[in-house]
Amino acid sequence: MNYYQAALLVTLGLAPSLIWLSFYLKKDCHPEPKYLLTKAFLMGIIISPLAILLQLGFSELKNLFEFGFLDQGTPAFFLWSSFVEEFLKFFAIYLVVVRTPEFDEPVDGMIYMISAALGFAAIENILMMFNIIPDGAGTALNTLALRFVGATLLHALASGLMGYFLAMSWFFREHKKKLLVFGLAIATLFHAAFNMLIAFAQESANPVVGLIYTTFLLIILAFLVSILFDKIRERHIHQLTRVN
Repeated sequence: MNYYQAALLVTLGLAPSLIWLSFYLKKDCHPEPKYLLTKAFLMGIIISPLAILLQLGFSELKNLFEFGFLDQGTPAFFLWSSFVEEFLKFFAIYLVVVRTPEFDEPVDGMIYMISAALGFAAIENILMMFNIIPDGAGTALNTLALRFVGATLLHALASGLMGYFLAMSWFFREHKKKLLVFGLAIATLFHAAFNMLIAFAQESANPVVGLIYTTFLLIILAFLVSILFDKIRERHIHQLTRVN
């Protein structure tokens, strides 16, 4: 593989994340600084290796103690791997964005969490492209298309949920810690459910059923995130009206 082919694969891997990012940035009436959005996106890329290490460490721990209920493909396995990814995305944004002056509106919580999530998804897509390109360009493009409407969108939506609860805890400070824990829990559950449905579709004799369930889950999640965007904007406007 030459330099130009590698650059093309990287570009294709980035494309789904950048398309979804441009879509969700339109949800913000007061656009965020490009440098901070880029920073959030890059943090999502940076934490990806750490997530892999933690997931591998979990597997080694499972083997060491012979915990069969933690085997790959079990609900506990999916919950742990999903929790690791959702927590690291939240931690990255909390570390580099939340305490900055630019983090000044509730909707920012959702925007920056989605940005980090799409950075995380981008590195997954890039690695996937390099892994399956030996199977042919057609297979790689078909897989990328499925990830565009599947895993990449899932990352954005699950972290969008977390971003809502981050914003609620930071700007309105009602039950601050409980909101963060609840947000992380619900993002993890949706993420794990998606992964379990994908695994079911891959292993089932009738994969179409699993794909239908997965699509239904994504539609519900997308609808919920859309509602939360509207809700948090309305709450912010109401708060400003009360202050004035």
